[in-house]
Amino acid sequence: MPPPDLNLALPWSTDHLPGVGGALRLTPEHFVVDEMALYEALGEGPHLYVNLTKANLTTKEVQQRLEALFGVQRGGVGFAGLKDKNARTTQTFSIPTNAPTANDDALVARIADALPVTINWARRHRNKLKAGHLLGNRFRITITEIALPPDETLARAQAIAAQLAAVGAPNYFGPQRFGGEGDNASSGYELLTGSRSMRDRWLRQFLVSSYQSHLCNLYLARRVDRGAFTHLWLGDVAKKHATGGIFDVADLATDQPRFAEREISFTAPMFGSKMRPAQGEAAQLEDEIAAETGLTDANWRRMHTEGTRRMGRLFAAELDVLPHPLGLELAFALPKGAFATTLLREFMKDESAALPAEEAEPFE
Repeated sequence: MPPPDLNLALPWSTDHLPGVGGALRLTPEHFVVDEMALYEALGEGPHLYVNLTKANLTTKEVQQRLEALFGVQRGGVGFAGLKDKNARTTQTFSIPTNAPTANDDALVARIADALPVTINWARRHRNKLKAGHLLGNRFRITITEIALPPDETLARAQAIAAQLAAVGAPNYFGPQRFGGEGDNASSGYELLTGSRSMRDRWLRQFLVSSYQSHLCNLYLARRVDRGAFTHLWLGDVAKKHATGGIFDVADLATDQPRFAEREISFTAPMFGSKMRPAQGEAAQLEDEIAAETGLTDANWRRMHTEGTRRMGRLFAAELDVLPHPLGLELAFALPKGAFATTLLREFMKDESAALPAEEAEPFE
């Protein structure tokens, strides 16, 4: 049974502003990502934290090579988040070790000899680095092959940046999560309906998460199309940007000004058996999408998918737009779980452009 509405086209929140076009990935140095740590290594403990810079290697490839190098069991080397392969990315890995601290320099030297990476620092810590142990990522991205004059390019980008600062972008999952033509999402739907089975637990979870993410994107796209991206609905499940606390919107006179000031945002559904639903007016769109899927709580339970809520609006911190000899440079920071491609598409406005195969944590 094919999944309903697998159209992956998504509207922009800056639709009324022309984009700059262009291309990405002339070299890895034109897509730079730096991980923002959730906490600092203390300098003691059974895990050696190694911060390194890589290019043309996935996070998983580095993890596997470190595990092979030090004889660590599969999954024993930790990391906070997946990073892109075709970019210059800096992130930290944790390596469990029983060796005395005096041997740390030798361990670091082994890594430097075995892997084509640059090691920035190494320090001990008490716990393994786990997925989600990061604040987010800083990006510095160069858009090249722009056909516009430099002055017009900069003016368009600055107008888009100002609009994004005011209203944000829909917090879409990037297209790389869904595979070509949405194949990953289709497979996830088949797993949920029982028309397909799979032994690999990680892959099952990823594919179901892909369909779950597609429904989240669908919700956000329809909200934009219906003119409801820049205001709250009664019954929205709202989230506080500062603390992450969630609550139901019961008084628009009180909460809409907080929304306008970027203190709170509505959340989008990540459907599952235990997801907190919206209420009242806000529930209508969620119920509409849920009904189209034909899925029930039983489908989500059979795949052990509980569901959650995802922040509906994405705001980039420290967003800076700069002229570049090859086109345009964008510098910004995003919270964990956000996709740089979501921001880039607002500036480029060219869905035919090859967006990066950016990696992100697969499950919400």
